[in-house]
Amino acid sequence: MSLEQEIKLHVTQEQHLDLTQVAGLSECLDREVFSQHLLSTYFDTPDKAIMKFGAGLRLRMIGEQWLQTVKSNGQAIDGLHQRDEWEHALTGPEFDKSLLQQTVIGPLVDKDAIWAQIEPLFTTEFEREVWWLKLANDTIVELAYDRGEVRAGDKRVGIHEIEIELKQGDITVCQALAESLKSALPLQPSDISKAGLGYGLLNSKTVE
Repeated sequence: MSLEQEIKLHVTQEQHLDLTQVAGLSECLDREVFSQHLLSTYFDTPDKAIMKFGAGLRLRMIGEQWLQTVKSNGQAIDGLHQRDEWEHALTGPEFDKSLLQQTVIGPLVDKDAIWAQIEPLFTTEFEREVWWLKLANDTIVELAYDRGEVRAGDKRVGIHEIEIELKQGDITVCQALAESLKSALPLQPSDISKAGLGYGLLNSKTVE
């Protein structure tokens, strides 16, 4: 288990952002910028047992790599999300139940009547532009610029956001970076995770 700390910023315009135009950002690069295609499926029971338990469960494919991830809901204040995370690499798109039993949702996984109801509820698919940055006080962050959509049946909603995840160092340095980006780009803090978007979409009555 690890503590995930990240700042989420929603992009308030339709146009694609050019992060190379942000003054001083390129000078902080710790490695070359790269792109990824991410496809994730979120799972729960029909009555949302995992969500009600205060957690989320997904399978994610990045290139040819599969990952299973469990996250606690944690807390989100002014765009800063802090939550426990259990993430493991898989050899294919099948959950490793023994590893899930070691996570916060272990009590649910151990109940056959609940686990038998687990099903895919919604997916996210997006392109991610990744900037690894070395900042003050030896702080390392992963800045991810995501653009794509959440899909639940015929319903969908867009994803257009920046995430600043602390990998090493001081979270206040991440917050300072977020403030700098907000002054340069059309961004606003968001307390809604991608999973939150998906569950919201399931409850909506309109097709976006």
